[in-house]
Amino acid sequence: MFYYIIAFFVVAIDQLTKWLIVKNMDLGESITVIENFLYITSHRNRGAAWGILEGQMWFFYVITVVVIIAIIYYMKKAEKEGSLFRLSLALILGGAIGNFIDRVFHQEVVDFINTYPFGYNFPIFNIADSALVIGVSVLIVYMLLEEKKAKEKANAESGTHGS
Repeated sequence: MFYYIIAFFVVAIDQLTKWLIVKNMDLGESITVIENFLYITSHRNRGAAWGILEGQMWFFYVITVVVIIAIIYYMKKAEKEGSLFRLSLALILGGAIGNFIDRVFHQEVVDFINTYPFGYNFPIFNIADSALVIGVSVLIVYMLLEEKKAKEKANAESGTHGS
């Protein structure tokens, strides 16, 4: 249940921040937070990351519903898994639902976090996108740690030492 609460908070923060952007900023308006690095910019995206597959809403609806169902299934099965695994699924679930709400009700996703790391104009994103990226990153770390544990266990059982 704790991990569903995390997903809920991701959705709530995502939707609140998007609502604040829509209500308080004109489309294209930008507010400087850190000069030449971080801006709050009101932007809309009708596609996926970097605007790919723009206008393919039914594709996004189907994929997102499948992903949400799969994540909930794995969250139920993962009760014996480590907390890192369940945390990653909670973040992915919250991020998927946050952007899904936008697509269903507005046929576009509200983006507003505009960064320029090392001078590169990174695509504008939102809290749901951040949760998705962090969730996938945590999942990768979890998988690498589990693989390392499995190798160490196999080496211990066979009496060999590996690096």
